[in-house]
Amino acid sequence: MSNETKSKKGLELKIFIFLTVFLAPILSVLLVSALGFSIWFSQILTGPPGAG
Repeated sequence: MSNETKSKKGLELKIFIFLTVFLAPILSVLLVSALGFSIWFSQILTGPPGAG
């Protein structure tokens, strides 16, 4: 393997670790938080389910 190939593989590994360890969990938490917030806010405006 050439030096450039090893460098590319190292970069790919770093990007993969960044995506799986940092980005995916952060995005998951943000998505669940946004959904919870939207449900909470809609219940403030319209009342709880079945209250109508």
